[in-house]
Amino acid sequence: MARRVRQLGGARSRDQQVGGDGRPGDATAADEAVAAATAAHVRGVWRLTPPAERARILDAIADNLAARFDELTALQVRENGATARSAGAFLLGYSIAHLKYFASLARSYAFEETGPLIEAPTLAAGVLRREPIGVCAGIVPWNFPLLLAVWKLGPALAAGNTIVLKPDDQTPLTLLELAGAADEAGLPAGVLNVVTGPGPVVGARLAEHPDVRKVAFTGSTEVGKTVMRAAAGNVKKVTLELGGKGANIVCDDADLDLAVDGTLFGFLLMCGQACESGTRLLLHASIHDEFVRRLVARASTLVVGDPMDAATDVGPLISAKQKARVEKYVALGQEEGCKIAFQGATPTAPDLADGHWVAPTILTGATNDMRVAREEIFGPVLVVIKCADDAEAVAIANDSEYGLSAGVWSTDNERALAIARELESGTVWINDWHMVNAMYPFGGVKQSGLGRELGPGALDEYTEQKFVHLDMANDRAKRVYAVVVPPAAAGRA
Repeated sequence: MARRVRQLGGARSRDQQVGGDGRPGDATAADEAVAAATAAHVRGVWRLTPPAERARILDAIADNLAARFDELTALQVRENGATARSAGAFLLGYSIAHLKYFASLARSYAFEETGPLIEAPTLAAGVLRREPIGVCAGIVPWNFPLLLAVWKLGPALAAGNTIVLKPDDQTPLTLLELAGAADEAGLPAGVLNVVTGPGPVVGARLAEHPDVRKVAFTGSTEVGKTVMRAAAGNVKKVTLELGGKGANIVCDDADLDLAVDGTLFGFLLMCGQACESGTRLLLHASIHDEFVRRLVARASTLVVGDPMDAATDVGPLISAKQKARVEKYVALGQEEGCKIAFQGATPTAPDLADGHWVAPTILTGATNDMRVAREEIFGPVLVVIKCADDAEAVAIANDSEYGLSAGVWSTDNERALAIARELESGTVWINDWHMVNAMYPFGGVKQSGLGRELGPGALDEYTEQKFVHLDMANDRAKRVYAVVVPPAAAGRA
């Protein structure tokens, strides 16, 4: 089917009357995309659309993605190196399910409700409204491009906003396909715009643009601070989902086999390129040696290789730059006193030789003051820290500038819940990891971010609350105004 959507430089929008040339976007393209979104908002083509109709179109977009599941899964693998299993289950599967969830929120969200009756000083009704903000900007990283775009597009559109999405310049393809799916689903012109191009140019312009009223950013803490400063120019609403250094606590009563598998999954999804990965393993001293032995044995069975092969467990990193960064941290860890307990093999096949391979690596003997334990590596590297008991594990876990994710492994639910209550983290998984559910909020504390995505309150981040006072008395004699009126003026009245 021929797409009606047009591309302008790096901007893709249904009401920009210029043919695209396929080049990355720039600040001008960002301005034009914002102008298209602003015009659509002013016209009311989406904010005045009934929520049920907005939900129908969101469902149609999700159905379009589902109908092309295999095609888009393969595209995602080629785009950022995700394994076929993770691309299908997480990057695409979650995207479809979460978009459906936002459609359901559009149907059930309380956009307007009557509050308590006001009885004094006069009888009045209070009406509470949640109204769309206007033009929103979503800035999306390369590790989960489609899914994290849905986390921004879904609630923005469900609430009646228009939006400009900026993918990472390494992974624009799935978001352009998302724009095409929205076009085919009947989304009105200008409501969704995708602008490609470098973050310091396009992303920075969106963050500072005077007509953008909300910015949702996922990425590093350093860049998140820059976005926040830029957004302050016109006091934009901001949602920031930033870095992490997830603490994964294994108690001495844990099911060790389950915890071993969960630990590997926790730090190796997307080859460790996930901000909520469990990259600090805190082991009770009494089980430390046995757990490391089992962990190494299990890690040695993992397949590192072609991400298109369904048998592959761990794929390549996104780029040569990321590979160099991770290898630098592995060397640094050894300089700081860690030992390599395990380092897997990388592919040797000629057709895979050019991949950005870093083998899964487990560093033992770490302490929480080491840089490898404090800084986000963003690769397949796990640091193991020994702790005496639950209290020390909690203290180590909380001794971090980050607070995005944490985990606890124990067969005693009350014990695990007690630990979870003490952890300074936006999400705590007990006997699991990476289980981000659309029905529950996701986001960080401390320098891991501001605000929440997902959950029943997701649309709160994309709406402004308005109070409407409706006088019911309609009686001038009963008016009471707290105004000082001079007697002479009162007499003339």
